[in-house]
Amino acid sequence: MSIFDHPEFDQHEAVHQFYDAATGLASIIAIHSTALGPAAGGCRRWHYATGADALTDALRLSRGMTYKNAIAGLPFGGGKAVILASDAAPKSPELFTAFGRMVDSLGGRYITAEDVGMKMEDMHHVAAQTRYVSGLPQDVNAAGGDPSPWTALGVFLGIEAAVRTRLGKDSLKGVRVAVQGVGNVGFNLCRLLGKAGAVISVADVNQEHLDRVAAAMPVTVLSPDDILFADVDVLAPCALGKLFSQQTIDRVRALVIAGAANNQLTTEADGQRLRDRNILYAPDFVINAGGIISVWHEYHGGGTAEQVRADVVRIPERLDTIFRDAHATRRATNEVANDMARALVAAAGQASKKEALSA
Repeated sequence: MSIFDHPEFDQHEAVHQFYDAATGLASIIAIHSTALGPAAGGCRRWHYATGADALTDALRLSRGMTYKNAIAGLPFGGGKAVILASDAAPKSPELFTAFGRMVDSLGGRYITAEDVGMKMEDMHHVAAQTRYVSGLPQDVNAAGGDPSPWTALGVFLGIEAAVRTRLGKDSLKGVRVAVQGVGNVGFNLCRLLGKAGAVISVADVNQEHLDRVAAAMPVTVLSPDDILFADVDVLAPCALGKLFSQQTIDRVRALVIAGAANNQLTTEADGQRLRDRNILYAPDFVINAGGIISVWHEYHGGGTAEQVRADVVRIPERLDTIFRDAHATRRATNEVANDMARALVAAAGQASKKEALSA
């Protein structure tokens, strides 16, 4: 099957497949669009069942980054890198050095950052080979560094917005929130929820993550198999995607789905299925934009943490607009958000064509 026939291919500008014999590194970098600027998106290292699964992830995630950056108002296009984790290619400085060379070979069309399965020290090795990387430690008052706290803040503020819309509550005090995945983003989200008085349930496949969050605050630990269907007000997926489908949506008991995970819907039609059940879905690429906002400020330099915060706190405004539009037009929230993003990208593309013709 040609990549052009792949069900997730969406007029991607380029899809690069790299292999490094010395380290066993196998990586895919998908560039969905550069209409708004260089394609930006993190690098995910994951154990994929097949190479085809890795390609599907790269295609979906890169498109999501285009939409995320467009709605966040950032001069970034959308791209994503995946590294196929395997016993034959264990984590090593050499492996990430090789990945850095691959990023650099694209000449700035793609800007990478930390994502699932990657750590800050891994990104240091990447950055030794290319300047097209962000999300590295900064001075305390400078923009940038680990983007996960900013992602968590945006999700927290988005949960507040969704709760106001669906539950009619101006406070999270006593609101029952289930957080699936308590790694860096999920843990920081739990801290914010706890300070706001929410009643928190958590699940994670990593026992160390559970031990850390349980030691930091009162939480109820649920099994990963049960948390999606817990009797709660808000479900906050903060792990991997493709959670909500025709098979799972009928079992969801939450009234709001608002979390950091990318590609939470298995298909676009699942947004309508959620709407049919009167479950308010906060489109993932809108609510989880805090991290990429921080990455943009760091990459372009000169920004401060206060400026990042000022941009992140606008996430609820965008969600409110989507919620209102979806209600007024009787459409699913993901459909509304997708249309908004596509319109912004299309307008940028037309502007570029006019500029080229007038040059």
